[in-house]
Amino acid sequence: MTRRSGREDAESKSEGEDAEEQGGGWIETIKSIAIAAVLFLIIRTFVLQTFFITSGSMMNTMLVGDFLVVNRAAIGAKVPFTDLRVPGYSEPRLGDVLVFDPHHVDSLKLVKRLVGMPGDTLEMRDRVLYRNGERVDEPYARDSGFEDEYRPEMRWQDRFLLDGVDRSQYRPTRNSWGPIAIPEGMYFMLGDNRDESLDSRYWGLLDGERFEGRVSFIYYSYDRQSFKPLPALTTIRWGRIFDRVR
Repeated sequence: MTRRSGREDAESKSEGEDAEEQGGGWIETIKSIAIAAVLFLIIRTFVLQTFFITSGSMMNTMLVGDFLVVNRAAIGAKVPFTDLRVPGYSEPRLGDVLVFDPHHVDSLKLVKRLVGMPGDTLEMRDRVLYRNGERVDEPYARDSGFEDEYRPEMRWQDRFLLDGVDRSQYRPTRNSWGPIAIPEGMYFMLGDNRDESLDSRYWGLLDGERFEGRVSFIYYSYDRQSFKPLPALTTIRWGRIFDRVR
């Protein structure tokens, strides 16, 4: 019987240890990737989310081609596949620009400005917004001067009109409607670009449970409508990057 030398035994042991260490290295790598993926999902679900602007309904506050960071922890986030919600560290505030899940379209996220809180009375007269009878200063609001006309889809407002308004004669338009009373738990959302925004004027009040987060800042922006090649690289709006949304 052939006996192996001590040197051969040491070399064989060393090779075995190397193989074991390589296997352990792969396991640690997989663990690290799995932990990173879980942390990413937790952060994206409950802390921060990104959002891309594809319409002009919030011009000039936000432009088509803006990439936003949304703070989900501010007002709380839904627990996926449940009816539960993680409490936020603050409440929705007047003037907040918020991302939400509207009730009238599935699998759609919108971003609008909060202009009406539970308990408020709200109306618009000839493009001017009034809250609780007082004119609202809106330096961010923009209109294009489009012709105004009766909008029958806004008749959802009938059941929220204040006493004294003749519902049989009520003819709401884009720029003149109300006054309506906002009930508990509901909110009124408007786009800053008033003539080109489909918002609460048309599809109704928003349940507060549908808020996704508060917009914090723009982390990247480019002219998506440019005809230049590779616009994401050649038409970067440097002045908007890291600009805070107000």
